[in-house]
Amino acid sequence: MDILNYNSKAWDALGEQGDKWTIPADSNTIAEARKGNWSIQLTSVKPTPRDWFPDDLNGLNILCLASGGGQQGPVLAAAGANVTVFDNSERQLAQDSLVAERENLDITVVQGDMAELGCFEDASFDLIFNPVSNVFAENVIPVWQESARVLKTGGTLLSGFINPFGFVFDLEDYENGKLTVRHKIPYADIRDLPEDQLRKLLTDDNKPVCFGHTLHDLIQGQIDAGLAITGFFEDKLGENDPLNDIIDVLIATRAIKTQI
Repeated sequence: MDILNYNSKAWDALGEQGDKWTIPADSNTIAEARKGNWSIQLTSVKPTPRDWFPDDLNGLNILCLASGGGQQGPVLAAAGANVTVFDNSERQLAQDSLVAERENLDITVVQGDMAELGCFEDASFDLIFNPVSNVFAENVIPVWQESARVLKTGGTLLSGFINPFGFVFDLEDYENGKLTVRHKIPYADIRDLPEDQLRKLLTDDNKPVCFGHTLHDLIQGQIDAGLAITGFFEDKLGENDPLNDIIDVLIATRAIKTQI
């Protein structure tokens, strides 16, 4: 299965359906960002702490990694940064281009695989903003390695991801509000879902395929890539999720590239 191509088209379809992560920032949000009044999300509910960003974004080179949809990139550009949005979905990137044209913002959009950033030179960016998206990467280690490579020494990687605990439950039961432990970690839709559930996911629902990475790969993987973790918070998955009253299953980390 060509996972990259399938997930690209699945996210295009989510955009057509009006998924909340495909709705671009409105003009008022951009106007406020130009005044310095802005916040963006790595996870579902909580805003990313402002002290995780440099005090002044003017002139900084920021990569919004697997972060298309016209939400985070345009806000950072309006706040003064030089923004490149990199995403696997053509339609998600089109949303960033739409806001850039509407608001007269200078944003570069690039389509590709978050685990392969060969189009960028070493030490190209001061900051990478990577919201919950490595769940769509079969192997998360290259995502950290490539992020570290294209970051300047002392640069920052802000990343959101899913605690692997969220993948241990039977998908069909989960969608019906019932928590039935079924899967082991690491997890992959294409390997671990029963055939009928996988067929429904791929053909009926046309949803992106997901991967549940180990905490070792999510945390130690960053450290092994030369990133020192300096910030951490947890967040809920979102409205009406069956895990909301049990655990905050989303994780966000702030990491600094060290000299290695």
